Amino acid sequence: MNRISIDLQRTLGTLDRNVFGGFAEHLERCIYGGIYDPESPHADERGLRTDVIAALRRLHMPVIRYPGGNFVSGYRWEDGVGPREKRPARLDLAWHTVESNQFGTNEFIEFCRLLGTEPYLVVNCGDGSMREARDWVEYCNGTQDTALVRLRRQHGYEAPHKVRYWGIGNEVDGPWQIGFKTPQEYARAVTEFGKVMKWVDPDIKLIANGVSHWDAADFVERGQLLLEQAAHLIDYLAIHWYVDNDVNDFSAYMALSELFEERLSAYEGLIRALRLERKIERPIYIAVDEWNVWHRAQMGVGGHDAVVYTLEDALVVAMQLNAFLRHARIVKMANIAQIVNVLAPIVTRREGLFLQTIFYAFEAYSALAGPAVLDVHWDGETFSAGDRQGLRILDVTATLDANKRELVVFVVNRSEREADTVLKLAEGQFAGPVRIHTVNGAHVKAYNSFDDPGQATTKITTAEATGSSLPITLQPHSLTALVCPVR
Repeated sequence: MNRISIDLQRTLGTLDRNVFGGFAEHLERCIYGGIYDPESPHADERGLRTDVIAALRRLHMPVIRYPGGNFVSGYRWEDGVGPREKRPARLDLAWHTVESNQFGTNEFIEFCRLLGTEPYLVVNCGDGSMREARDWVEYCNGTQDTALVRLRRQHGYEAPHKVRYWGIGNEVDGPWQIGFKTPQEYARAVTEFGKVMKWVDPDIKLIANGVSHWDAADFVERGQLLLEQAAHLIDYLAIHWYVDNDVNDFSAYMALSELFEERLSAYEGLIRALRLERKIERPIYIAVDEWNVWHRAQMGVGGHDAVVYTLEDALVVAMQLNAFLRHARIVKMANIAQIVNVLAPIVTRREGLFLQTIFYAFEAYSALAGPAVLDVHWDGETFSAGDRQGLRILDVTATLDANKRELVVFVVNRSEREADTVLKLAEGQFAGPVRIHTVNGAHVKAYNSFDDPGQATTKITTAEATGSSLPITLQPHSLTALVCPVR
């Protein structure tokens, strides 16, 4: 028997809805053929895919990062504005293709406005300059009568875009990156880039690269130098990770929850220690602005577009979201990579789309999570994987919306068996039927496709709940969200 104990008074922190953010890069079919496809019957007058926009609205993404990714380290933003027929085609060294620049800054802003999401722009800190970076801020946000503001107005945008979030470069700690930088070089670049960018618009929020190359010996030094030199400018430190099950070991895959906890706890500790030592009073948050499952073994002729997500991948996506919720005090943004076609919850072809398994896991959290994250206690059955021993088969988080008097409990059953469970309130009572959202399929390798889009989806049922206890049998290999009215 598994037991989940909820004290509605014990909170871990306030959930920032930016943890349900997305990411769009000029890579394969994310932009062209995904977001932007003038030849599709679903395209609007701007070439934006209305079916993609409708699907993305279900994910309630409050912020989307753009235009990269590795792509941004060779990107010239000026190429992507103005009349399309005058935009130059450029060789893209990140992904070894030709970039047409038919989709750029203003198209992305329009796309975000249609979605009701905030744009998060990343400046080129690879082969780009601080002048390019501050010019982009001025083009987007400037209000004075300058050449760059007049240029934006000439392009049809009288009002400033008011882009709030700006990242300084992408994965500069990786040797694979155009413009790889040592810890000292990047800390210096962030200081100088950030200074002029905030001089243009003091209200912007800056995201600096923390770590993406977790095997490097210097990722602690990078964080230390950034906070020593640029803490007065930085609002977030960004970390990236991708995980996979290319060894095809289900138990080991389910044990990745421990890796997520270790990385977030370690980086949170680094930030807290440096703030204490350096007497940094302003908060510095974590942005996990690239994360997802990435099965490199699947990438053949179709590239990233060939990655198919199974039910077990949806469970790992849910475990990552659980980790972000548990660290709600410091993780204030996260951006799943990516939103369409490339390692994405949505897959398109010209005439339509289907939703991958991970879409349903992400949707459950973004649609249902409340503003206060609770400190949940649970125990019960365990499993082992490699050198990880005694891991609980359930991975649990919970949120509370006090105004709605609604408790939501998210439970990942990492077992291939049913899990008999009791949900117990320390105080208060259930105040009506519990709505149960279950993401599941026939087996852990179930996946959706154009031919069969319903192999692993969400099903909604209800259960009567009275008093302070709710017995429930959790389906094997499932994500369950229990939406509970309480009093």
